[in-house]
Amino acid sequence: MDSSYIRMEIRNKIDKAWSESPLKVILILSIIVRLLAVIFSRGFGMHDDHFLVIEPAQAWADGINYQGWFPGSSPFTQPDGHSLLYSGFHYLLFCFFNSLGFRDPQAKMLIIRLLHAFFSLITIWMGFKITERIAGKKEAGLVGLLLSLLWFMPMMNVRNLVEFVCIPFMVTGIWLLLKDQGKYNKAWDYLLSGLVLGLGFSVRFQTAMFIGGAGLALLIKGQWKNAFIFSAGILLSILPVQGILDYKIWHQPFAEFMEYVRYNIEAANNYITGPWYNYILLLSGILLPPISLFLLFGFFASWRKQLIIFLPTFIFLLFHSFFPNKQERFIFPIFPFIIILGVVGWNDFVEKSKYWQKHGLLLKRCWLVFWCINLFILVFITFSYSKKSRVEAMTYLSRYKNIDVLLLEDSNHSSAKMVPQYYLNQWVDVISVTDQGVTFDSPRPIIQNVEISKAKFVLFFENKNLQNRVLKIKQELPKLEYETTMDPGFLDKVMFWLNPVNLNQTIYIYRNAALVPEKIGKE
Repeated sequence: MDSSYIRMEIRNKIDKAWSESPLKVILILSIIVRLLAVIFSRGFGMHDDHFLVIEPAQAWADGINYQGWFPGSSPFTQPDGHSLLYSGFHYLLFCFFNSLGFRDPQAKMLIIRLLHAFFSLITIWMGFKITERIAGKKEAGLVGLLLSLLWFMPMMNVRNLVEFVCIPFMVTGIWLLLKDQGKYNKAWDYLLSGLVLGLGFSVRFQTAMFIGGAGLALLIKGQWKNAFIFSAGILLSILPVQGILDYKIWHQPFAEFMEYVRYNIEAANNYITGPWYNYILLLSGILLPPISLFLLFGFFASWRKQLIIFLPTFIFLLFHSFFPNKQERFIFPIFPFIIILGVVGWNDFVEKSKYWQKHGLLLKRCWLVFWCINLFILVFITFSYSKKSRVEAMTYLSRYKNIDVLLLEDSNHSSAKMVPQYYLNQWVDVISVTDQGVTFDSPRPIIQNVEISKAKFVLFFENKNLQNRVLKIKQELPKLEYETTMDPGFLDKVMFWLNPVNLNQTIYIYRNAALVPEKIGKE
């Protein structure tokens, strides 16, 4: 039996499986790629997916009043503007791990990535069903593949980023508004849609614009009764989480949401800003041109036929386009809807276009180039360890017990990057030395100045002027000894090369031999 025959048989089986059950094939591919991301895509992607979720949740589980939230502890500080639903889920999970004596940070994160990987399959499943409902199986298959294998999706789907965690709630809510009602009670579907989208709001407050857009679309379509039922579902979902829970903790309902609104208004210009078309450019790049341009065209072209999907997505995009703070992650929740309507609208346009009917080969080549580039980047991203130097520095130091105080020396910059103490497996006070002076930080709500002489380890960030910086610290810690070096991962280096704002530095670890006389174990 020659190899060409074997290849033909394999291809025939794949074609048969795809024709009979494309969703099953897509879900299998999705599971395989996401399992690879679970295993290899360690670390964290951005500040928020670790320091606003994992770090506080583990601290709370360890009895540390991180951010002044922990009920029964004192002092209470004030709401920090983040919903407690998602971080609270991790708090319960870490409490469960603690009860089992399960303390390995990397192993716990492997389980958490696995949970997120399977949760993200809802996005693919619902995205396929929505597209099949409004267009057909052909378009649904392409949407499913894009949601499954788009280069950044597997890596981001296993992260603790609320902008992605809210998406399964959003696509499920929209599906409930669109699906064939059949024998089911229509009123129940609208109520359930509101309940699910309300949970999405409690994960990510900014989805309020999307939810409001969905309700507005129902009103425009004259579905007043359904809009009322939909709104009732939202309130029934939001009130227990944002009303009762916040009242119990802060003695004020919706305290976290109100703080979120206040902070974002006051700090609107304190982060990345840009022109109104900033997110259009981002979408054009991240979805890979020229296919990204086709998808954006298809999205805007479908507004009239698919108002239930288009209007909430457009309102979300419009708000963020004109709001000054334009961090890239803000636009992530609407990616699936851009893709769904992009594919549906573009395919509809192609079928009616004389030009593309005559240039079908050109269109196939555009898609071929897209998939080649996309799959290349997908492999690179899926197997990358993000924020490696900081995570590995803490993992390395976790072999030492009772560290108490760490010193971060980054005098080349105005602030030192936060270190993920979750991986240290203990909670310590931190002293930071920067070009702005000396600052103190603590996982506890009361921050007290700590003497530099109490630092057991010093982390020097990057090698610029390193010898002079070490000599200067030795004036305070004369018995300082070099311990080891932690290098950033390849992805970290690429991200820094693309944009120096992504400061992923090499970390040089020094030990204060006056307090820790001997080095433990091997490097």
